[in-house]
Amino acid sequence: QVQLVESGGGLVQAGGSLRLSCAASGRTFSDYGMGWFRQPPGKEREFVAGISRAGFSTRYADSVKGRFTISRDNAKNTVDLQMNSLKPEDTAVYYCAADYRPLPVGVTTAPSSYDYWGQGTQVTVSS
Repeated sequence: QVQLVESGGGLVQAGGSLRLSCAASGRTFSDYGMGWFRQPPGKEREFVAGISRAGFSTRYADSVKGRFTISRDNAKNTVDLQMNSLKPEDTAVYYCAADYRPLPVGVTTAPSSYDYWGQGTQVTVSS
């Protein structure tokens, strides 16, 4: 089992920044690719950003490219999402997720590929 706990959500004005953090415990953190997803009100959960086991590969949704940055620290068992230039359409519950990967490369965007999920943290961007 892997336990994931997100933090850092909140209310911010459009154009502002937030940094989300996800702390992992349980199994070996570096065995897992990590992802951030979000679920806007009334919509499906969607991929935001992902990072490979060692952090050498990242992927982003087109809607956040150039504004969001995912990073991880395998020594601290954390993965962060720096969100800049926030827009009202970024409003959602943000989830951290872990994807067990036997190979140290690659990032998957499909929610069904992820094995463990955090409880989510609310991000609200006001216009």
